[in-house]
Amino acid sequence: MKKKSKLRLYVQIFFFALIGLIAINHTLAESGLGIPLIADASLHAICPFGGVVTLYNLGTLGTFISKIHMSSVILMTLVFILAILFGPVFCGWVCPLGSFQEWIGKLGKKILGKRFGKVIPQKVDNVLKYFRYVVLVWVVYVTARSGYLMFAEIDPYNALFSFWSSEVAIPGLIVLLVTMGASLVISRPWCRYACPYGALLGLSNKVRIFGIKRNESTCISCKKCDTSCPMGIVISDKTKVTDLRCISCMECTSEKACPIPDTVNLMNGLFISVPKAGGEVKA
Repeated sequence: MKKKSKLRLYVQIFFFALIGLIAINHTLAESGLGIPLIADASLHAICPFGGVVTLYNLGTLGTFISKIHMSSVILMTLVFILAILFGPVFCGWVCPLGSFQEWIGKLGKKILGKRFGKVIPQKVDNVLKYFRYVVLVWVVYVTARSGYLMFAEIDPYNALFSFWSSEVAIPGLIVLLVTMGASLVISRPWCRYACPYGALLGLSNKVRIFGIKRNESTCISCKKCDTSCPMGIVISDKTKVTDLRCISCMECTSEKACPIPDTVNLMNGLFISVPKAGGEVKA
C-alpha cells in the first residue's frame, strides 16, 4: 500500500524533471551545448493548451498560432482522451506547475498547521473558483484575435521553466512569484482560481467514464477524504465526485486517505449500487 501511495509522487517528479531538462537543454542548445535528440524541443512544443487555441484559430481563421507546434495538438488529443476516461489526470499527475504548487504547500502546512487552506473564506472561494473560466474565455478570444499565444506572457508555467533565460516575461515571473506565495497558505491556488487549461479539463468530470465514488454504507464520516483533497472539494457528502475542480489525483481514495477499504474508489459506470436497507442507492 505504501509503494502504491507513492506512485503519483514518482510520476510527478518524473514529469517535472523531464520538462526541466527540456527547458534547460533548449537554453543550452542556443550555444551548441544541448542534447541533440531533444535540442529542438521547447516549452511551446510540449504545451497541450497551445493545441486548444491553435485549433480554434485554425477553424476560424485557417492559420496556426505563432510558436505553437503540431506536437501541442497531438498532446492535447492524448490529454483529452485521458480526461474522458479518467478525468483531469493531466492536472493531478503530470502538470509540473501543479506539482510545484503542491510541494510548496507541504511547506506551508508545516508553517501554518491547521490554518493552512483556511485563509480564504468558503463564500469567497465559491466565487473565485469560477474565475478560471473567465481566464479561459479571455485567452481563447484574445489569442484568436491576435494570432499569437499572448497568455505565454503571464503564464507561470512558462516562467517557472524559463526564469533563468532571456525568454522569460516579467509579467509571467510576477504571476509565478504570487502563485508561489499563495501556495504557502492554500493548496494549488493557480489551479483553483486561474488556470484556463484546468478549467477546460475540469468539464470532463461531468462525463468521464471512470469516476471517483463513495460507498455510503461503509463510510464512517471521518472526513479524511475532505482534508486530503488538494482542491478543497468536500467529498464526504457525495456518492459520486463530479466537481469541476477535481484533478483525479486519487488522494481521497481508500488506498490513500480513507481508513475503510473500498469506500472511496475509482469506478466505472454511471452509478454504483450500494447494499443498503430499502434497496439500491444511485450516485
